[in-house]
Amino acid sequence: MSQRDVVEVNFDGLVGPTHNYSGLAHGNVASMSHGGLVSNPREAALQGLAKMKALKDAGYVQGVLPPQQRPDLGALRSLGFAGDNGQVLAQAASQAPQLLRAVCSASSMWTANAGTVTPSLDAADGRVHFTPANLQSSFHRFLEPETTGRVLAAIFADPAHFAHHPVLPATPAFSDEGAANHTRLCGEHGEPGVHLFVYGRQAFGGDGVEPRRFPARQTLEASQAIARQHGLGEHQVVYAQQHPDAIDAGVFHNDVIAVGNGSVLLYHEQAFRDEEATLDALREKMSTPLIPVRVPLEAVSLEDAVASYLFNSQLLSNDDGSMTLVVPGECQEREAVWRCIQDHLLAGNNPIGEVVVKDVKQSMRNGGGPACLRLRVVLSQAEREALSGRVLLDDALYADLVAWVERHYRERLAPEDLADPRLAEETLAALDELTSLLALGPVYPFQGAGN
Repeated sequence: MSQRDVVEVNFDGLVGPTHNYSGLAHGNVASMSHGGLVSNPREAALQGLAKMKALKDAGYVQGVLPPQQRPDLGALRSLGFAGDNGQVLAQAASQAPQLLRAVCSASSMWTANAGTVTPSLDAADGRVHFTPANLQSSFHRFLEPETTGRVLAAIFADPAHFAHHPVLPATPAFSDEGAANHTRLCGEHGEPGVHLFVYGRQAFGGDGVEPRRFPARQTLEASQAIARQHGLGEHQVVYAQQHPDAIDAGVFHNDVIAVGNGSVLLYHEQAFRDEEATLDALREKMSTPLIPVRVPLEAVSLEDAVASYLFNSQLLSNDDGSMTLVVPGECQEREAVWRCIQDHLLAGNNPIGEVVVKDVKQSMRNGGGPACLRLRVVLSQAEREALSGRVLLDDALYADLVAWVERHYRERLAPEDLADPRLAEETLAALDELTSLLALGPVYPFQGAGN
C-alpha cells in the first residue's frame, strides 16, 4: 500500500427531514438554548450538502451517510403506545410530548458520534475496524446505533477490507459517544498513527474528579474496550481525561474543545485535565513530532469556545503540507475568537495556512458544528474501490441529493408539527427513495431491515 493511495474520507451525515429544535441534549448549551424554535429542515440539509460540495470541489474526498428513520414509531410502540401511526403520534403528543420529540430527533446528522474507526494501517489484521457508539447518555441518541450499524455494514461490506464490532453494553460504565472523543495523530494519513481517546469519567475506580453541572458522556472503560476490539496495542493509544470545568461549561464532547489532524493538535488550554501529561504521552508514542497548537484561556474563554465552536472545526491536510481549518460562521461573530484565528493560528508557527468559513447555522443551533457533521475514515485506494453503494460525493450525486431534498423536505417545522402523521409519511417516502438513490438496499426498519 502506497502512502499516496491513502486519504482521509469525511463521511457527512445528511440532515434528516425531521430536523427540529427540541432542546434534548442536556449539557449542550446551544441545543438547550434554542429548544422550541421553528426549524427549517430544507435549509439545514442544503447547508450540509453545500459544505460537502465545497470540500469535494477543493479536492477532498467526501462521503455521505443517510439519516435515521424518524419518527421512530417502533420505539413509541415499545413504550406502550398503540394503534395506527396517527393514533400512536397523537397519544405520544398528549401523554408524553418529550418522548415524541426524542423519537423525531435528527441528531444522526452528527456522524462524529456514529462510531469509532481504526484504519487498516493501525490494525493487526490489516482491515478497517468500526464500532458504532452506544450513545446511552440520552434517549434520543440511544435509538441510533442499530441502524447506524446496518448503514456502516452496508457501505463497508467487504469482509476482506472491513471489520465490524458490536456496540458496547448500553450502561453508564461503558458510555460511548464515538469519534467525537477520539483523535488519530500521525505524520501523513498513510503512516501508522497514535490514537488519543478522551474520556470524562472513570466508571470503576478513579479519584472522583468529575464535572458537577453536566454529565460526562464518555468513560475510560468504553475507550479501552474499543481499543481492545480494534486490536490496538498499548504503544498505539493514549488515554486522557477531559477537563471537568470544560464539561461544566458546555463542552460535552472533546471535539468541542480540541481537534487533531496529522501531527497537529489544536486545543484549548482547558481541554485536558492534565495537559502536560497528555502531550508528553503523545510525544513519546508518535513517530512524527507532535505539533501542539495551544489556545490560552486569556485569548479565548470557555464561553467563547462553546458559543463559536472554534474547536469543532475541520482540520484538513493539503497536498503541499499545509492545512485548512473549516470553521462555522459563528467564529466571525465573536471578536476574541476571530482575532485568535488571525493572530494566533494563521500567524503562528504551525501548518494551518487557510481558514474557510461555512454557514451551518441550522446545525449549530442544535449544538453541532462542521466537525460534528463528519465521520473521518482513512482509506486506501483499494478500500475506497471496495465500498458498496453510491456514497462518495461527485457532481451528479450532489445534484441528485439537492433535488431529493427539495422534493421531500419542509421549509418550516415547529415542535407541534411532530405529531402530524403526514410528516411521518413524507419521511418514510423520502428515505425509501434515498436508499435507492444511494444504492444501499434496505437499511431501515420499515424496509424490513433488522426484522
